[in-house]
Amino acid sequence: MSIFQACDIRGIAGKDLTDVMARRIALAVGVKLTGQTVVVGGDIRLSTPGLQRIMIDGLAESGCQVIDIGTVATPVFYYAVKAAGATGGVMVTASHNPAPYNGFKLILGPEPVSEADVAQIGQLVADNVRTQGNGSVVQRPVIADYIAHTAGKARPGRLKVVLDAGNGATATIAPQLFQRLGYEVIQLNCAADGRFPSHPPNPALAENLVSLGEAVRFHGAALGIGFDGDGDRVGFVDETGWAIDNDAIMVLIAKAYLARETGAVVYDAKCSMVVPEAVIEAGGRPVMARAGHTFSKAAFIREKALFAGEISGHFFFRDLGYDDGMFSGLKICELVADRGSLSAQVAVIPHYLLTPDIRIPYKGADKTAVLEQVAARLAVYEPNLIDGVRIEFADGWGMIRASVTEPLFTLRFEAKTAARLSEIKTILLNALPVDIQTAVAAKLPAELQ
Repeated sequence: MSIFQACDIRGIAGKDLTDVMARRIALAVGVKLTGQTVVVGGDIRLSTPGLQRIMIDGLAESGCQVIDIGTVATPVFYYAVKAAGATGGVMVTASHNPAPYNGFKLILGPEPVSEADVAQIGQLVADNVRTQGNGSVVQRPVIADYIAHTAGKARPGRLKVVLDAGNGATATIAPQLFQRLGYEVIQLNCAADGRFPSHPPNPALAENLVSLGEAVRFHGAALGIGFDGDGDRVGFVDETGWAIDNDAIMVLIAKAYLARETGAVVYDAKCSMVVPEAVIEAGGRPVMARAGHTFSKAAFIREKALFAGEISGHFFFRDLGYDDGMFSGLKICELVADRGSLSAQVAVIPHYLLTPDIRIPYKGADKTAVLEQVAARLAVYEPNLIDGVRIEFADGWGMIRASVTEPLFTLRFEAKTAARLSEIKTILLNALPVDIQTAVAAKLPAELQ
């Protein structure tokens, strides 16, 4: 697939994302931001320093006033853009992807980058368009300022917590932040290593939180917090070492904010229906967004939301104006200090039958046409088309969506009873093309067989 994706630019470094391609991307971004102040940061991947230098040089050559903030986590980058009053920014990272990947997260103005923006960058690259200008580069360390700023928006704490940086970009930053606020920090995988030797840098997958859970039990910690490769996503384990679904984390944070003031809470289309139900019960206004970082961020800004969350572990806060895995960890620590153990808080949240993503490889170029066909066949159910095709009922839902980063469809189902889950599954599957039905049948989880 193309490296120019819906939310960012990403591919295998040295293969999809060569130095030549990186320079052309830098010059294309320079066309969009020429004459503007642009912040550039990078994560700890082995390919990042080279790509970061290429980006900085290309932007300066294009007439941008570049602020080089060095090696940072993505929340530090977001803070730096805001603190500098910069128009744009480029973060060199592949987020939670495996070590061979790298890419660019872009800020091109006050609104989140859009699919059209990324497509335009791709077209500028294809046309080899560039501009010349008198740019500049200044180096500006920002980590200490980020820590002071973020700590100022959180409460001091005395809990014992295990922090698993996954050898990623938060490796030195997160422990400093938590220790500054008084937490007793047990460090796990807090040596930065772009090979990610401990486990893949994706805390949304429970298998990547196993060692964190073991460390929590061994040290008798109140909870464990795991970060992705660049620190804007997070996962949690409770005091028993059990990995907590991010739907439940969203419920806890949303209710805490709504206890202070009313407002909108944004959640993505793959979340459990327990999230909007809890928001309504707490007096808030739930807003569904398409799954994907920039889509959630766009809804967060548009709705002037108190909080926004994704099942992948991106959490956005009005306090900050952006998403930050480290700040998310601090907020959950505050809830544990105020309301008791994380396991007890999660235990009282309703738990419905929600399947994981059912991933169906599909290499055809007609994914949009397939979804249109499915929507037409399900027209009687008035499908929600915010993210693929989603049919909704009072007691459950089912959806099929096309991945924006991989050649596949994903399906997901939820219901309050096993019988209803099976019924919703049958309704949706009967609307799919026969070849996809067959592929889905082979991958259904046990509860849907």
